[in-house]
Amino acid sequence: MSPRNHDGKHRDPQREKSASQPRKTLRDKSRAARGRETTQAQPERDAHAGEHALLRWLKERRITEVECLVPDITGNARGKIIPADKFSHDYGTRLPEGIFATTVTGEYPDDYYDLTTPSDADMLLRPDPDTVRLVPWATDPTAQIIHDCFTKTGERHELAPRNVLKRVLDAYEAEGLRPVVAPEVEFFLVQKNTDPDFPLQPPAGRSGRPETARQSYSIDAVNEFDPILDMMYDYSDAMELDVETLIHESGAAQLEVNFTHADAMSRADQVFLFKRTMREAALRHGVYATFLAKPMENEPGSALHIHQSLVDAKGRNVFAGKSAGRHSKLFEHYLGGLQKYVPMAMAFFAPNVNSYRRLALGQVAPINVQWGYDNRTCGLRVPMDTPENTRVESRFAGSDANPYLAMAATLACGLFGIRERLDPTSPLATSAQDVGFELPRSLGQALDALETCTPLHDLLGSRFVRAYISVKRKEYETFFRVISSWEREFLLLNV
Repeated sequence: MSPRNHDGKHRDPQREKSASQPRKTLRDKSRAARGRETTQAQPERDAHAGEHALLRWLKERRITEVECLVPDITGNARGKIIPADKFSHDYGTRLPEGIFATTVTGEYPDDYYDLTTPSDADMLLRPDPDTVRLVPWATDPTAQIIHDCFTKTGERHELAPRNVLKRVLDAYEAEGLRPVVAPEVEFFLVQKNTDPDFPLQPPAGRSGRPETARQSYSIDAVNEFDPILDMMYDYSDAMELDVETLIHESGAAQLEVNFTHADAMSRADQVFLFKRTMREAALRHGVYATFLAKPMENEPGSALHIHQSLVDAKGRNVFAGKSAGRHSKLFEHYLGGLQKYVPMAMAFFAPNVNSYRRLALGQVAPINVQWGYDNRTCGLRVPMDTPENTRVESRFAGSDANPYLAMAATLACGLFGIRERLDPTSPLATSAQDVGFELPRSLGQALDALETCTPLHDLLGSRFVRAYISVKRKEYETFFRVISSWEREFLLLNV
């Protein structure tokens, strides 16, 4: 067992020294080895260097299998498992583009063939060397690598969520800016549930008793699940995930992990991988880890909070003002953009029918776009910190959100505010709950709002947004075909 610090987390002492520094990627290391270059051939050289470094990494670790991963619309891993020798020979694989037009239930929207090519063609997958990691729970030496999706002509595939985030990051790069984000992910541990008709229940900890009282920030409550969390940290260390802090949230067996701040793509990748990792660690101890936004009727919901700031070419935080306690005009524009466009982007922050149970019934979930200093009742919280750490925390996304799309959406909203020079409302010092609802109340309302938002279509890609709306409408229709136990209990003989 690794030592435990005051946050209740297990850490390796050597790793603790550099916890604030994200992992160095294979490209970083290969660039450092050959020095800085700024020629037109640099991208091609980087690609070749990355491929060489990746193949060497696989060989040095005697990898026998490679999991080729692609995040789908929901944020789950699709792909293929390939023998390492074949992977090294082919350096890429193929998948049908239909994986991005498939619902969470495995169905297809009615306009499926309008969203994909008529031939339902394959995409070309290329590994991103920066994402290679061990699969620490595998029996044989196995690697997992996130792949990017391309068309047959070599262009980024428009339907891939990772490419959607790249579109937004490219837009920031054109402005001379780079987003820096730090995600916080909440989740529940629950008893195994093999019959979906039965409600979820908290698992018993090492004391043999499930939690019944609110245990926010309790160290002893975290200790109840030591074996699971030890394994999670061992897996995270083996995968070089920048998990920084672990706390107990207010729900029964509800936990939260925070990630070190870094570039948006690496944070989205790490959240994507962490969900896989946490589920695996829990399963090996006979329980489930769920990232469902509102898994239990009488418990709070789970969120994906995204702290975000922008830096310029010199690495300076452009949100910071010229004196302590002040912020820049650009920061105000960014906030104004979030306030105007978040209601139209809610389908990315709350992507499932269950998501709106958290927003409508959650005890601390945001219901409007108010902002305030260190005000957790607001959807937009500005933490009190030093000027160089000036940032805004977006609290809208549920933990069920696709991290690539949640980050793409929140950064897009802020960028629109900068472009349109929008001004925010005055900061709120009282409870934002008293202001009332300013957000969609259901997935259907959220999709209607997204459908009318031309700026989001233009920046995220009109083909992608059209496909996303079609997939989510199909899921919404599928949900409404199910008759709930509440309807049978209260309406069967009373209407």
